[in-house]
Amino acid sequence: MEIVKDRVLLVRTRYPERITETVTGSKKLGSAKDDISVVAVDWDLSTAQSLAKLKFKNVPSPIMRDYAWNGQFKPMDHQKETAAFFTLNPRSFCFNEQGTGKTAAAIWASDYLLNVGAIKRVLIICPLSIMQSAWHTDLFRFATHRNAAVAHGSREKRKSVLEGPYEYVVINYDGVEIVADAIRAGGFDLIIIDEANAYKNVNTKRWKVMKGLVTDKTWLWMMTGTPAAQSPADAYGLAKLCVPERVPRFFGAYRDMVMQNITRFKWVPKPTANKTVFATLQPAIRFTKEECLDLPEVTHVEREAPLSPQQDKYYKQLKKEMLISAAGEEVSTPNAATNLNKLLQISGGAVYTDTGAIVEFDVSNRLRAVVEVIEEASHKVLVFVPFRHTILLLKDYLDKNNITSEIISGDVSAQSRTRIFNRFQTESNPKVLIIQPQAAAHGVTLTAANVIIWYSPVTSIETYLQANARINRKGQKNAMTIVHIQGSAVERKLYAMLSSKLDHHSQLTDLYKSEISP
Repeated sequence: MEIVKDRVLLVRTRYPERITETVTGSKKLGSAKDDISVVAVDWDLSTAQSLAKLKFKNVPSPIMRDYAWNGQFKPMDHQKETAAFFTLNPRSFCFNEQGTGKTAAAIWASDYLLNVGAIKRVLIICPLSIMQSAWHTDLFRFATHRNAAVAHGSREKRKSVLEGPYEYVVINYDGVEIVADAIRAGGFDLIIIDEANAYKNVNTKRWKVMKGLVTDKTWLWMMTGTPAAQSPADAYGLAKLCVPERVPRFFGAYRDMVMQNITRFKWVPKPTANKTVFATLQPAIRFTKEECLDLPEVTHVEREAPLSPQQDKYYKQLKKEMLISAAGEEVSTPNAATNLNKLLQISGGAVYTDTGAIVEFDVSNRLRAVVEVIEEASHKVLVFVPFRHTILLLKDYLDKNNITSEIISGDVSAQSRTRIFNRFQTESNPKVLIIQPQAAAHGVTLTAANVIIWYSPVTSIETYLQANARINRKGQKNAMTIVHIQGSAVERKLYAMLSSKLDHHSQLTDLYKSEISP
């Protein structure tokens, strides 16, 4: 396919009538060798989409010619290709791996479509943990000229945002049902679903509500780094929502295409399952981290896990008590560290009282955020959890979600640790190691993982850097992602200090005073 004077596409094909009969303004210029004809097509978005729909390969999108690539950062080549793909495929899948910048690519593509009038309004549906930290932040970075808002909180607040003058609205999965009528009336002609595996099950209320919002004219981009990761049958829900013409009417028929019944209750994938899933989830684009040669070696990501009302109440109460006790006195670094740890414990879900008792809090937002990252990861995962009781909370939650994990803490013997580390490096399970940072911050190679999740921050820069080095060392073959889970002000400030490599021992007192100030 050749571009002439940035205005015309010359397409060589054995079947010119496929183009001339469907693409407005196309014209056959003549025949070349071997019965191959040349057809001239005006190069605009509509004709490029028509050629893509006709399954012509390497169709160039006019976004490459016309778009300024707004924002604070220059797009990488794979991001441009992803954005171009989006513009040519109104119903499509993006399976780029976690950390490859697919959020920015989707923003650039949608901004271009708004520029040319192909769409009028964008709804972004994603996990609660990345509404603000990923999507809203990236909208500010890459589409500063656009009006964007997050629809979260009460029904009235969400409805007010949806009815407001915003070109982009970000909402979490479970918020969609609450304001489905407002979404339906909101004029959203592009819906972007991030971490789309949340819609794999057609029997859920979540899936059925979304199906009712997607019309024949709705653009729908579904993004996940791990499509059908748990079962080939999971592809059915994604396809039924996005490209229903590619799957049978009923789930059972599709399950029979990809799964084999071994016993009454056991199904296993057929040898041809991957090929069937690949054909089902089309059109699609995928870049792995290994393919993104211009991608930074280590990517840092923030995930929001808002405090529950119970956590927020005790967090504020503890801050107030600390302010009273510190009034008129100089606070020492050890005392600052102790008090900050109390705030971190509440944020993480379990606080230790002066008598040694443990008070647990509702921390479901944080636990869900951890599982979301694990499910998106292409390889194994390390989760660093500073406090012992919180480790047990997380372990129990992963077990309930059928995620294999092992614990490394001060309670685990050296012999057992060695056995667990070896199994993690050489066998398929466990997928996750839950680690107390001080118990494995030095001298251990865990390159089977390429994702680290910090469930809560630590107060030692040395511990933080050494823990991250468990995957960032000789033998690592994959680009790496470090995820900070945060829900409170003290966590955000600590992560900022850790990322800046500031010496916490000289900063803790100032941080403590800043945090408890009214």
